[in-house]
Amino acid sequence: MDSAASPRVLVIGFDPYRVPGPWDPEPAAKAIEAGLTKFAEHGVGVETCLIGLDGNDDVEAVVGSALRAHPWECVTVGGGLRHSDDQVELLEQVINLVRRHAPDAAIAFNSSPATTYEAAARWIK
Repeated sequence: MDSAASPRVLVIGFDPYRVPGPWDPEPAAKAIEAGLTKFAEHGVGVETCLIGLDGNDDVEAVVGSALRAHPWECVTVGGGLRHSDDQVELLEQVINLVRRHAPDAAIAFNSSPATTYEAAARWIK
C-alpha cells in the first residue's frame, strides 16, 4: 500500500498469503491493510515489503531493494518476524539489512498490525 504522501516509513513483514500452514490468511491481510490506513489518515507515506515463507523470496534482494528505494525515516518490523522462534535468523538478516541499507532510519516494532502507525509515529518527526 502506498499513501499519497511521499514514503517515509517502510513496513517489513510476512505476506500472510505466503505463510505455509493450514490457516486462513484473510484476517491477517485485512488487519495489515487496516493498520496501514492510519498512515494515510495522518498524511504519512508508507510502503510495505512483505516476504513469504514459501521459499520463493531472495530475502536479501527483496528487502535490500525496498530499503534502497527511498531514504526511510523509519523502518517498522512486523510482529510475525519477531515472535517466531523458528525465524530468528531471518529477523537477524532483516535487522542487519536495515542497518546496512538504511542506517539513518529509526527501527520500530509494532505489537500487532493495528499498531503499525503508532510504532512508526514514535520515531518520525
